[in-house]
Amino acid sequence: MMHVRSLFVSLLPAPGTASPTERLRASGGALLGLFVTGAGAHFLLGADAIWLVAPMGASSVLLFCLPASPLAQPWSVIGGNVISALVGAACVRWLGDVLPMPALAAVGAALAIAAMFTTRCLHPPGGAAALTAVIGGPAVHAAGFAFPLGPVLIDSLLLVGAAIVYNNLTGRRYPQRQAPVHPNPHATKDDVPTVRLGFRPEDLDAVLQRYGQVLDISRDDLEALFLATEMRAYQRRFGVITCGDIMSKDVVTAEFASPLAEAWQALRGHRIAALPVLNPARRVIGIVTQGDFLQHGGLDDYRTLRTRLAAFLRPSGLSHTEKAEVVGQIMTAKPRVAQADTPIVDLVPLMADAGLHHIPVVDCEGRFVGIVTQSDVVAALYEHRLAEAAGPA
Repeated sequence: MMHVRSLFVSLLPAPGTASPTERLRASGGALLGLFVTGAGAHFLLGADAIWLVAPMGASSVLLFCLPASPLAQPWSVIGGNVISALVGAACVRWLGDVLPMPALAAVGAALAIAAMFTTRCLHPPGGAAALTAVIGGPAVHAAGFAFPLGPVLIDSLLLVGAAIVYNNLTGRRYPQRQAPVHPNPHATKDDVPTVRLGFRPEDLDAVLQRYGQVLDISRDDLEALFLATEMRAYQRRFGVITCGDIMSKDVVTAEFASPLAEAWQALRGHRIAALPVLNPARRVIGIVTQGDFLQHGGLDDYRTLRTRLAAFLRPSGLSHTEKAEVVGQIMTAKPRVAQADTPIVDLVPLMADAGLHHIPVVDCEGRFVGIVTQSDVVAALYEHRLAEAAGPA
């Protein structure tokens, strides 16, 4: 009896990691998505026509619960459902008098899967669309190819449209676009620093090629999970150093209305490369760097650099002018910020790969408390590893 119970428990899936909020978000998305799809198809096709097909229920699970899945992307949903239904309709048209219904259903589903692989639109509900075209009854058979090109196509388009709007409004990026693999911010052929050690993209590609099976996760998301796991393992092995441990606290800052000349003098006088821009509540609204001065001042000719910089910094004296006069007009708005308790290893990809040199640090209320630079992170990691190598005193 215990053996049977253990076997039963071993067959149960692992507990889900989705939060109650995420479960409610996904369920609400399916409710709204299917309602919009059904109402729209009913209006377009009429009450007497086939206006909502069963595979849309399965598609809604992927679109709203797993919007990052390769199986849930627009081409997968639309192409997978329509092409599979076309395959099913073709089987009924040309093999309906040859094969018995059970065999016809199996052939239709199998050919639909092969077609989805070939057209790169694998979508599990597509198998149901093919079966519906085969065993849907006289009304579906009478519709013929109008079934996949009518209700299946319209339902798929409406459901995907609803998913695009709902997922993005509720904080889920959809559709997922294939991102460049670790683009170098300096436009050179070198790999970004975080992939020069540890596993490399080609390592992941080789493993996926050898694995040779369908994964319900995009390559980009899988790589991001591996990188996050690497950082987590590093923290467990070497301890956690937070931004609050290493940040500079006595920081020179600017306001939106700070004159450009004043901000430039602060940069030069303190020999720093960036100024956080704060509002009166000490919340970060931007960051201004030496590069912003060069970019907005048109300082690309070294022979006239001094003259151009002086003209750029000099107030115009006019009440209305197109010339930038204050920091807020040239700053980078809404910069990336970190919490004081953020582990510094979380900043490594931002600084090493994205090319950020300064990251403002805020407290739990969003107020500015310090800044972390690339030099701070390098020094902290060096000192920490040095202490680990030295061992206990």
